[in-house]
Amino acid sequence: MRTMLGVLLLLVGLFPKAHAEPPPSPPGEDASVLHGVTVPDPYRWLEDTSSQRVRDWYGAQNLHTESALANTASGEALTARITELATTGATRYGPQIAGGTLFYFEHVPPAAQPVLMAQPWPGGEPRVLVDPNAMRGNFAITEVWPSPGGKYLAYGVAEDGAELTTIRVLDARTGKPLRESLPWAGGGTTAAGLAWDDDEKGFLYVRFPAPARGSEVEQFHAALWHHRLGAPAARDRVVFGRDYSAIAAWRFVPGGPGRLALLANVGDGSPAEVWLRRGQGAESEFVRVLGLEHDVREASWIGGRLVAVSFADAPRGRLLAADEKGRVEELLPQRTGAIREAAPLAEGFLVTRSWGMDNWIEQYDDRARFVRRVPLPADVGVGAIASEPGQGSALVVWSTWTTPTRWSRFDAATGTMETLFALEPPADYSRVRVHRIEGVSRDGTRVPVTVLSLEGVEPDGRRPTILYGYGGFALGLKPGFLGANLAWLERGGVYAWATLRGGNEFGEDWHAQGQKTAKQNVFDDFHAAMLALLDGGWTDREHLGIMGGSNGGLLVGATLVQHPQDFRAGVGQVGIYDSLRHESEFANGKYNVPEYGTLTDPAQFRATLAYSPLHNVKAGTRYPAFLMTTGVNDSRVAAWQSHKFAAALQNANASGHPTLLLTRGDAGHGIGAPFSQRVGNTALALVFLANELGLAEEVRR
Repeated sequence: MRTMLGVLLLLVGLFPKAHAEPPPSPPGEDASVLHGVTVPDPYRWLEDTSSQRVRDWYGAQNLHTESALANTASGEALTARITELATTGATRYGPQIAGGTLFYFEHVPPAAQPVLMAQPWPGGEPRVLVDPNAMRGNFAITEVWPSPGGKYLAYGVAEDGAELTTIRVLDARTGKPLRESLPWAGGGTTAAGLAWDDDEKGFLYVRFPAPARGSEVEQFHAALWHHRLGAPAARDRVVFGRDYSAIAAWRFVPGGPGRLALLANVGDGSPAEVWLRRGQGAESEFVRVLGLEHDVREASWIGGRLVAVSFADAPRGRLLAADEKGRVEELLPQRTGAIREAAPLAEGFLVTRSWGMDNWIEQYDDRARFVRRVPLPADVGVGAIASEPGQGSALVVWSTWTTPTRWSRFDAATGTMETLFALEPPADYSRVRVHRIEGVSRDGTRVPVTVLSLEGVEPDGRRPTILYGYGGFALGLKPGFLGANLAWLERGGVYAWATLRGGNEFGEDWHAQGQKTAKQNVFDDFHAAMLALLDGGWTDREHLGIMGGSNGGLLVGATLVQHPQDFRAGVGQVGIYDSLRHESEFANGKYNVPEYGTLTDPAQFRATLAYSPLHNVKAGTRYPAFLMTTGVNDSRVAAWQSHKFAAALQNANASGHPTLLLTRGDAGHGIGAPFSQRVGNTALALVFLANELGLAEEVRR
């Protein structure tokens, strides 16, 4: 059984050299006709990942990748250092407070998965509630939902990297499991969700329709079902949303007795309709209080009122208060900084904001008057805020590039922060320096780039440099603990992050400028960030590498085919490369229509065809070295996306640089991946880039 990377053995040279060449990928004759345009699809045969032919093909690709990396000069030492840096003390995350109890996850490497903990709030002895490492199989906890009084805890589990969730319930005070096992409870783009009844005897939950006997569940048409504790799952019934949308996604916002809001999205990356519940249990009804015209992205309960983050006529966001009679009033107007979220505190609230990579938290009183800025360090990334309405303190989770996760209790009355938990860093990060530069995109937009290096490492025009980007779905990058990536800096390398349109770092306009027919802006921004590193003297084209995952895989794939001459190597993790086939039934591509647009629209089809990585591979081109990783259980991006792009590149590339592919049979999109797999992904990417970019083998002292 392979450990670490899934390829640790290859790094010590134990794999044979019999797979020096990738397996053949013969093109077929398949094609599609879209809006009168014939689009060849010669590698469509690779979409059938259940066929033995395709399994043999990606198995041979795995051996080729392992063989190619087996002889890297610094592979073993670099992997050992990455493992050492990743093996920290206990890490905590995902705090929730309910009924005076703090629920959270705790992970102690090298355990495969974090365990679920409970602790009296604000102080008391913690105890283990659920340990997935003791379960038979490769299980991960996907989400937890404490009942309002903290009596029960519902939690979701998924297996082998797949995100399809089964809900289980336990008595939170004794840890004793109840009989509940509710399958098909969301997963992937339609996230699992659950909201307890006030009496704690049942709950609403997100569920897909039951599949026909002998068939797999189709992850569409999710609705809200009601379950009564002790009743069999077969007796659960739909309460709301049966015909809402095939790509419905639901988020519950509980607010105490008699208060429950529902955010309803059609697909991913779209604004939400906001509904309020009337009644309880299976008799619940929902009334819409905010429509799509309000452009709502988040909501919370503050001072007994539902408060929504709205971007309508406010590109940086404002807060609206709504009631079940449809009355809406502005609670907090737009001001400096883009709103990320709002959370209750005492009689007022906290607001998290960002402007580019700058993150901060503001405190307001019950009349929405500014009180103070929460005392946090520079270059901070706010992870979460856990609080209960009316309580005078909140738990703030934060980190910086050089500070691991910290939990601090913020006191509303005094404005002070008390550290409750601090993960000790596994090494000395005090020598890490943060530099900020800018690129200029093709349309003149200024693109911020954050550059990290060790003290004394200055631009010399040829530093081995990694540029990371995402740029999509209103997901903003923010500072976070450097962790195992310190291994790259220790050897004289540079690591940079690009703030791209498509994210929400500067608000909703920044997001919208990277959506649909404007998606090319994201790729132009990334290229501008690359040129900023070159023009700033940090590196040159022979020592520049790029990396991204999922939507970021699309980013690096598009950059590969548009600007192959401007960098030396790239890594795409669970990426989208065949953009014309992504909107199919094979994966959750239809959920991404609000972000990418639909191919049924001629203008969107033309824009997508122009950037789709697979369709812009040109034979005889000198492409950079490229590594792709994927998992066969990925419910967000199908594994064949990587398979088809790898085949096309291997057949077209004239540079002699390798195109490598690694497909894991026990993995998905990365959500809930075990520790060894997560560390292995980091090591695999850094070892590959170190070899291609010429990173020093020895650590700088």
